[in-house]
Amino acid sequence: MPLRPTRFLAALAAAGLTGTVLLGGCGVPPELQPKPGAPVPQPSTPATSTGLPPGFSMPPTVPPSTGPSATFSEITATLCQGRPSADQVISTLRHTTSILPGSGTVTVVTQPMCAGTWQYTVLSVTGREPLQVVTKGAPGKLTVVTAGTDICTIEVRNFAPAGIRLTAGC
Repeated sequence: MPLRPTRFLAALAAAGLTGTVLLGGCGVPPELQPKPGAPVPQPSTPATSTGLPPGFSMPPTVPPSTGPSATFSEITATLCQGRPSADQVISTLRHTTSILPGSGTVTVVTQPMCAGTWQYTVLSVTGREPLQVVTKGAPGKLTVVTAGTDICTIEVRNFAPAGIRLTAGC
């Protein structure tokens, strides 16, 4: 006699419930239970007080103090501490663009501010408005991203770290 769909579903549910009850009562097999007097294994890494899982660490919020490829936090712009120096930014700007005169007085209004591997500097050139400069790269290999009175270009808005965008007002 064939099972009706309702009886079949009821039989299937009963079989599943019975299997769940049987398996649920098994507990830990005897060979996996700790032996009396044996040390209980502990995790190899200590628990952190910050609530982060072991092995997870937050990115540094301050720049590493050494190294030619050291990067700064991307969230906020901080003084570059001479890496790069204002002179390096001016030199790169002079050699790769025609924005600055070959000679003449250029003064630094805002020392280079770093976020990630990007820098933001404000310069003053006699007889002109303040010149904003955005560069990126290692101190010895700077690349000019943009320079002028309005530096919020598509590249800066889309690719510059948040710290540079905020400092530049983009």
